[in-house]
Amino acid sequence: MYLEKINSPEDIKQYTAQDRKKLAEEMRQAIIQRVSVHGGHLGPDLGFVEASIALHTVFNSPEDKIVFDVSHQCYPHKMLTGRSQAYLSPEHYDDISGYTNPDESEHDFFNVGHTSTSLSLASGLAKARDLKGTHENIIAVIGDGSMSGGEALEGLDTIGEMGTNLIIVFNDNNQSIAEVHGGMYKQFAKLRETHGQYPHNLFRAMGLDYRFVEHGNDTEELIRVFREVKDIDHPIVIHVVTRKGLGYKPAEENKEKWHSCRGFNIATGEKIGKGPNPYFDTTASYLLHRMKWDHRLAAIAAATPSNFGFTPDKRKEAGNQYIDVGIAEEQAAAMASGMAKNGVHPVFATSATFLQRAYDQISQDVCINNNPVTFLVTWAGFEAMNDVTHLGIFDIPMLTSIPNLIYLAPTSVAEYRAILDWSINQKEHPVAIRVPLPMFTDSDSPVQSSYDRLNQSLVTHSGKDIAILGVGNMYHVARKAAAHLKDKGLDVTIINPLFLSGLDTQLLTQLMDSHRLVVTLEDGILDGGFGEKVAAFYGPTIMRVMNFGLKKEFRDRYDRQELAQENHLTEEQIASDVWDAFCQLK
Repeated sequence: MYLEKINSPEDIKQYTAQDRKKLAEEMRQAIIQRVSVHGGHLGPDLGFVEASIALHTVFNSPEDKIVFDVSHQCYPHKMLTGRSQAYLSPEHYDDISGYTNPDESEHDFFNVGHTSTSLSLASGLAKARDLKGTHENIIAVIGDGSMSGGEALEGLDTIGEMGTNLIIVFNDNNQSIAEVHGGMYKQFAKLRETHGQYPHNLFRAMGLDYRFVEHGNDTEELIRVFREVKDIDHPIVIHVVTRKGLGYKPAEENKEKWHSCRGFNIATGEKIGKGPNPYFDTTASYLLHRMKWDHRLAAIAAATPSNFGFTPDKRKEAGNQYIDVGIAEEQAAAMASGMAKNGVHPVFATSATFLQRAYDQISQDVCINNNPVTFLVTWAGFEAMNDVTHLGIFDIPMLTSIPNLIYLAPTSVAEYRAILDWSINQKEHPVAIRVPLPMFTDSDSPVQSSYDRLNQSLVTHSGKDIAILGVGNMYHVARKAAAHLKDKGLDVTIINPLFLSGLDTQLLTQLMDSHRLVVTLEDGILDGGFGEKVAAFYGPTIMRVMNFGLKKEFRDRYDRQELAQENHLTEEQIASDVWDAFCQLK
């Protein structure tokens, strides 16, 4: 094998064209094999194998600095920079992350998992180089739909003015996670059709030089072009046309499905371990049914239609009531505010980790104007995504800090659907809904037809002495912890707080008549979270309060059960800690 002998990019610099061809074949097979077992991104990496080989053949990493956008297409890069065993040996699959990581290698410069950042990061590297008087090449890799993000355009604008060495490799596979959207992609199609000669060229308009490479999966052609631009004295875009998923037929034929996956059978293409998400299915069925008679309803996605459960056929069914703005959450939030102002109710769905990219627009454009937009916040909580760049544990402090925004955390599919229906019907408030995780589908919390009475919590069991408030997903843990306490002879009150953006002060006041300990459970960070609001309310009183949640920190690829245990978030630990605290009160 070639791949197993590579410890650094230096090992491939003397390869022949035939060597490089065989290496590419080995790399593809290793990617397919690892993802089939371990899960991860497939299509983006298969399409960028040849470009990675060419980059490391021509440039001298880490002196020459390569920055990957999103970095979910960095697997080939990792193979060529001393981490090949993590793709060849199952026992080493977990040695690396799915994104660039400076803790792993000097060839990685940033932890990157959100989109459209490589140009801005690279511009900073280039400016620092120029100020220091060094002369290394700075290379930014961007593509897979990332050019649609506003930060990418800001980066292009700055780079165009800098007038210094910065090489942008635009990986154009005519695909995002789903299909590409936006006027610029129509122009990119014209550039592909005219072999780069179309006169309306975004990059030239921004002040950058431009080269077109039609065969972006031809290693030798890429090497020739990269050698010609190495050490260039001005910024240039190398527009490289590649095939996403190249080398695995199912991934080539269905690029959206094979963007990433948890695991699959290589021979059959059958995916492993990923069943339907009842919340996404509920969202899709509800919206599509309502869209048939309510033409003032629209669904907005920022390149992730799966958060609606909108498969290609469902997107077609929604027609022009479905809008995909590309990987541009800021645009989605501000556009939603404009739609709401003009009499249409927009529903914008994205995962918690990506929604934070639009904080300013949610605050300034939506909530200051108090426009009735519905935000669906998916994959929130520590049991969701666990890469350090994709954490969903900061949403409660972030969103509850914004005035006018109503943030609710349902506990079941039925409750979620009722809240979604109420949110779309009401016209008074911007509303965010913390969509539960798919393992939590049923609860005993009553489903209401209206949630107009804001900040009203739901008491699902009345006890005495101790009250446990379980937020959203953690309501289910609250019930189990309460059962453990019942075995010790304690009949505790169980509460679904439901509203995270405000407190049911009437209920909290009533609890002081017959309770001595109030416990809050949340699956996000404690700092600025729901529990701290409850503790602050009881601050002037003698009520004892216990807040269970997560320590404020960045954690990468954590074991979910271990994290829960570290933070005393298991039902047994909660019950034990509450019991000990209650005994001290006697």
